[in-house]
Amino acid sequence: MGSSMTLRNAKFNSKPLPMQRKVITLFLLNAVASFAFAQAPSLMIEAGRVKEIQYNSMSYSVSRPVVSYQVGGKIFNSTQSSPINITIGSQNGPKNFLTLIFQNTSKDTVQLHNVIPFAPGERDVFITGKGNHRLSRTHLFLPGRKPVNVIVPDNAWELGYCSFAMGGDNNMFGLVRRDPEGAKQATMKRFESIIAPGGSVSYSFFYEVYRGRWQEGIRKCFQEKKLYDLASFDESLYQRPDLKWIQQAYVMHLMMAWDKDYFDITTGSFNWTKFQQRGNRLYGGDDVICLWPTWPSLGLDRRNQFDMYRDLPGGLKMLRVLADSLRAHNTKFFIAYNPWDESTRSEGHLQGLADLIRETSADGVVLDTKGESSRELQQAADRVKPGVIMYSEGMAVPKDMPGIVSGRVHNALYYPPMLNLNKFIRPDFAIFRVTEVYKEPIQREYALAFFNGYGTEINQFALGHPAWEEEQYKFLGKTSRILRESSQNFVSSDYTVLVPTTHDSIWVNEWPSAHKVLYTVFSLKPEGFKGPLFEITQRKGFHWVDLWHHEDAIVTNSNGKSYVNVTVDAFSQSFLGTNNEGQVTCIAVLPNILQCSLDGNQLSISSDKGMSIKIWKGEPTYDKTPFAIGVGNFSVDLQEKIGAYEGKIVVQAFDKGDLLDESILFIKSGIPRLISRSQKISSLRALPKEMVRVPGGKFFFKATHGDAFIPYPEQNVSKTFEIPTVYMDRFPVTNLDFKAFLDATHYHPVDTANFLKHWKRNLIVKGEERYPVVYVSYEDAQAYTQWAGKRLPTEIEWQYAEGDMMRAGS
Repeated sequence: MGSSMTLRNAKFNSKPLPMQRKVITLFLLNAVASFAFAQAPSLMIEAGRVKEIQYNSMSYSVSRPVVSYQVGGKIFNSTQSSPINITIGSQNGPKNFLTLIFQNTSKDTVQLHNVIPFAPGERDVFITGKGNHRLSRTHLFLPGRKPVNVIVPDNAWELGYCSFAMGGDNNMFGLVRRDPEGAKQATMKRFESIIAPGGSVSYSFFYEVYRGRWQEGIRKCFQEKKLYDLASFDESLYQRPDLKWIQQAYVMHLMMAWDKDYFDITTGSFNWTKFQQRGNRLYGGDDVICLWPTWPSLGLDRRNQFDMYRDLPGGLKMLRVLADSLRAHNTKFFIAYNPWDESTRSEGHLQGLADLIRETSADGVVLDTKGESSRELQQAADRVKPGVIMYSEGMAVPKDMPGIVSGRVHNALYYPPMLNLNKFIRPDFAIFRVTEVYKEPIQREYALAFFNGYGTEINQFALGHPAWEEEQYKFLGKTSRILRESSQNFVSSDYTVLVPTTHDSIWVNEWPSAHKVLYTVFSLKPEGFKGPLFEITQRKGFHWVDLWHHEDAIVTNSNGKSYVNVTVDAFSQSFLGTNNEGQVTCIAVLPNILQCSLDGNQLSISSDKGMSIKIWKGEPTYDKTPFAIGVGNFSVDLQEKIGAYEGKIVVQAFDKGDLLDESILFIKSGIPRLISRSQKISSLRALPKEMVRVPGGKFFFKATHGDAFIPYPEQNVSKTFEIPTVYMDRFPVTNLDFKAFLDATHYHPVDTANFLKHWKRNLIVKGEERYPVVYVSYEDAQAYTQWAGKRLPTEIEWQYAEGDMMRAGS
């Protein structure tokens, strides 16, 4: 049972009539009695103003207009006189619900828009329209920050939201939604209602109590309540294991059948393999490729959409071969479905679609012009094969989401808003932002898809492959790598939008999972940024990594709080206001799984979790191949693996494709590294002539050196070594010893420069037979020791032996 109260503007500033007060009070008291067991809040309203909130047997005194709104260019609220009369009431429906009827009491047609619950103040968070964009006016307003343009569901353009602090730990949000059937003598446009004299438009008003930061109000309204679009959510499709693969897909291409990347009529060659290889090198390859032979050709003759596929070069048999070749390299194949194809040759759509999926082995269907699927379409696909994805042209609205698991951010909204609140509604709904590379540089498209945690559909229908395409595909490769390697984070329902930052124009989204947390960052500062950006809580056993630059992220403390330092690259100021503006980065909180150290050329790695470890020469990119090892304790000789490279070494631990941990090390430029190898030789039973026994023992190696213009090797300094017993020559190798080697082997050095320069005409100077041989290279010495059945001592062995001899008085 419900009652209503008409608030006439002429009386808003005076004391309400007794009957008016009685009616609204009785309704609210009745609401308190009805909702008490459900702990639902109730509002005490007088003269268009909320005076009190009752919740959990507590009363909170407030003073807020029920709503604010705009008539033309003027802002009013429900306590003021305006051309609009507001009736506040209830109806049989959900709890915490009011109806608002806006009636035009003037003699002129009026424009009503920007209806916001609770008439937000400067300290409140609210959503309403701003500007005159024909497709996207909705903005999120935060205290002290620039408004953020946001995407909301297509059936919720004219919504208003506001949250405010009630007192204690409790906050309240309100949501107003225009009723699609609630117009009388009025025309409802995308963002406004045009109301004739005497006409009216109705809105639904929902309100709830929540705890925590303002984002928790958004979470409850958008994610938990689904904007009150449906009473319950059927999870069936989202729980199907065969459909979950789309949640880990982030790059898709749609191309026409005449595209030479598919088929070149001049050569008769199919080119998907080349196209796929190019994509693998630039951005890790396509997760999906869709071939589109239908629109705009439909209607030119009597062939229907299914005939268009049958008449492709090689027919459906060849298309299946090509689709199989894509899947062999981890790319799925989609076909297109045109529900409006009714005027060509008649063929049952459900059967025709099922037959086409069967013949081509398609993995998914792009639903042209449809923002939703249907159980019939999914069932038609399911009868043929498991795992077939329905992909809507636009994003499904909340009431349609149970019937479909993926869809687009359509490119009709060419310059998309920064934040997509649709992602917040259902994070595991797979979203792809449609982009077109032929128009202009579009780094902003890739950046915002990454910032919002979803994929990109490159629509290749229009002609053109500009010179900058490849460079920006590499940028797409950086974003897609992070998305792919942390896909579970980007489907988490616990993610938080716009965490507080120390600077405006830099925004941060938080993406948690069971074992790590990621933060995607989008910046509109052309000068770039470097410094503390957002407050964090230190976590024992975890560390902070910049996954975009592959560097350790530094945490600083200020006034008892911890902040992570973030580096965001600069971009040309001329890009501001274009589809090429902005830069991104990504900060991760990773568990301490990898233990890595670098000692000269030896990279030591220890890990007891995951399945594999990848070691990268420089930063990970798709055009490079890392060398991989298993999990455990390993020592890798980098000189052997990557040669004389100097710079960054990135070590990553993975569980299948999921990044577990990352460690970054550096080989400093110009640092000396050991290139020689100490070789074991056969054991000796008797003491060789002219050699002494050096007994084994422990030795602490230290070194002193002067001028460091050429750095001294540091890898063995200040370490204790266990030296085995060795035999060492009592005296250096003499000229006579070396001549014996030459006579026996006829050795000739590769590099003859200065070889035995102190000899005269290749003969030992008389009287210097027992002098140490000089003017020989390291390679010459190695050749001699191999002939002699010995080896060169290491520096550590030499110093140890020298000390031993001095102690023994030798």
